[in-house]
Amino acid sequence: VRPVRVIAGTFMTSLNGMGFSISLLNVVNTSIDGAPNMVELLDAPSEVTGWSAPIRKTTWEAAAGRGDGTAAEEGAAAAQDVKPSGLQYDQESAKKSLTTALKNVIAAEPDVTRYDTAVGDGDCGIAVLKHLEERPLTGDLVVDVAGIVPVVENTMDGTSGALYAIFLNALVHALRTQSPGEASPSLWAAALRQSCDALSRYTPARPGDRTLVDALYPFVETLASSGSVVQAAEAAHKAADATKGMKASLGRSVYVGGSGYEEVPDPGAWGLACFFQGLAGN
Repeated sequence: VRPVRVIAGTFMTSLNGMGFSISLLNVVNTSIDGAPNMVELLDAPSEVTGWSAPIRKTTWEAAAGRGDGTAAEEGAAAAQDVKPSGLQYDQESAKKSLTTALKNVIAAEPDVTRYDTAVGDGDCGIAVLKHLEERPLTGDLVVDVAGIVPVVENTMDGTSGALYAIFLNALVHALRTQSPGEASPSLWAAALRQSCDALSRYTPARPGDRTLVDALYPFVETLASSGSVVQAAEAAHKAADATKGMKASLGRSVYVGGSGYEEVPDPGAWGLACFFQGLAGN
């Protein structure tokens, strides 16, 4: 994340609410033809009571050393080169499996949205397919997974988007620690376990809390014990289906209320299970 503007002040207050909050606004690709983009709108003069932008636009431009750049360029994150890891895999087979998995998620989107509307607020999205079309896989595992990370960070909203971003960044690091060679199921399982451990430091969600973790953990554990993506995907699907009737202890479902959770699975777990099914060729 590279900030292009920092606006600090007393924008929201609460009695007995001592502390502070930090809000992040994604300003990447917010331009609309014929209209100002998000950064330009933030820089625009305003007489609204309580709103202030104490750091002037020219100050940012001078500090960044790119005073002649456009606002769109300021909002775009610079791509970073990732060194090859020596972890090799069949990129054609991987692209086929990944494409099937993503198409599964897209096909399941109406159901996921319906489930999310019943127990959440209907946020769901994915753009990795476009990335695969525009940027062919290299065959180096770390390079290719690292290439997907910014796509997820910039296009997936909500808590799930943040969790996936944390998990995938941890996965890149975990894969980097593996010995060079062919990427086997056991290597994947070891890296995925490390990623789960990293994710657990940022969220208290565990199996049984009715979250995407209910599908993630069974997939990883079954892959580790069996070495079979098919069996791991089936375990994830079974676990996701078992979230029907499971009362949430975390996430938006806790305070949305109602009885919708009794009829539908957790949308995050279900969407992830559909993804895993696609990886398994189903």
